[in-house]
Amino acid sequence: MHPRIAVVSLWAEDVEAQAEFYRTVLGLKALKQRHGKPHFDVGGVRLAIVQGRPVDAVTPTPSRFPVIVLEVDDLDEAIDRLKEHGVRRPWGTGHDARSRWVMFRDPGGNLVELLQEEGDEG
Repeated sequence: MHPRIAVVSLWAEDVEAQAEFYRTVLGLKALKQRHGKPHFDVGGVRLAIVQGRPVDAVTPTPSRFPVIVLEVDDLDEAIDRLKEHGVRRPWGTGHDARSRWVMFRDPGGNLVELLQEEGDEG
């Protein structure tokens, strides 16, 4: 048995606004809706937007940890796109010896991170 991730689901009270965010701001490719839910292709894994209210973890360690991390080729380009759409990035851009990232909340309140590994183009 070799399990693979097939679908990751994110909660949203306003499913259409959330789907528009992932389509327009993050540029994800929309797939055919399944079971009445918007789906997107993320490197061969489906991302589903599901009706519901996201709730942050209680006393998480670390206190800020994203619910989903999307790898990008050019973080600066992705940040410019976030800025164009007025997406707040309250923690700025982080980095370590191997990568750079930015975290923000999507319209549903999910904490999302965009990550660029060092050595990638950009």
